[in-house]
Amino acid sequence: MRKVIIIGSGPAGHTAAIYAARANLRPLMFEGLARGGIPGGQLMITNDVENYPGFPEKITGPDLMKAFRDQSLAQGVEIATDDVTKVDLSKSPFSVWVGDEMNEHRARALIIATGAQAKWLGLESEAALQGRGVSACAVCDGAFFRNQDVVVVGGGDTAMEEATYLAGLCANVTLVHRRDHFRASRTMQTRVLKNPKIKVIYNAVVDEVLDVSLGQVTGARVRDLTTNAVTALACTGLFVAIGHTPNTDLFQGQLELHDNGYIKTKVGSTYTSVPGVFACGDVQDFTYRQAVTAAGSGCMAALDAERWMSAEALH
Repeated sequence: MRKVIIIGSGPAGHTAAIYAARANLRPLMFEGLARGGIPGGQLMITNDVENYPGFPEKITGPDLMKAFRDQSLAQGVEIATDDVTKVDLSKSPFSVWVGDEMNEHRARALIIATGAQAKWLGLESEAALQGRGVSACAVCDGAFFRNQDVVVVGGGDTAMEEATYLAGLCANVTLVHRRDHFRASRTMQTRVLKNPKIKVIYNAVVDEVLDVSLGQVTGARVRDLTTNAVTALACTGLFVAIGHTPNTDLFQGQLELHDNGYIKTKVGSTYTSVPGVFACGDVQDFTYRQAVTAAGSGCMAALDAERWMSAEALH
């Protein structure tokens, strides 16, 4: 029997673990192995991080997550490199099954920090150049492309937001959309279409990101879906803005979710629809999706868990 189990090991999970350990909750963290991504979350595929406080000379994503993990261990967090394969949230204490052997663990409180994954185009060249000019987060990486030409792929609100944000930094933004009309809100469309720095290419897809052989983005091959004509666009950055998928498959039917699949939390807290279960980070935040906001919500989750356990006389 554990006081707290934490599922997930990104900034939210480790911050929750550090605070829980300092509250003498002796947390057990399952950091993952393959399910839903790799231990450390999305920062593990991020080369340079310049917007996380405390690192004026910037830091790589993997190095930042190593620092998180080292701090968790120093505070006494027990970390298991395993995947959670099943949970039962129907009664307290909660049951968590781990690994192929389906070993069962139980806890008075559960903190979910399983994050989300960006949707990608599925191109080999795109995967090869992730972190080398290919990104799924303009706020995270846009500053690296000041006064340069970039391409954004997508047609929803996310793509509009990314293109608008990048237009404030970059020389030119080309928005590539596979249909002849956007599905974004009218307000967002108007903002993009009126921006002189944003050019829109409709009915087109990116077939290849250039140039893998150089190890950096130099352009994108764009194919017109009507004529099949291929054009090479020069750019130094390509931003894929076709959405994210929250890692919530474990909790389907057990927790209340938004229509987009993210876990619902009570306003101003990390409380979910099940008392004793808390959610933090990108698994419940589809608005900000930043490492620093994820870490902040991880702190909230640990404090919420400790206060709930004290009120229930479980701690």
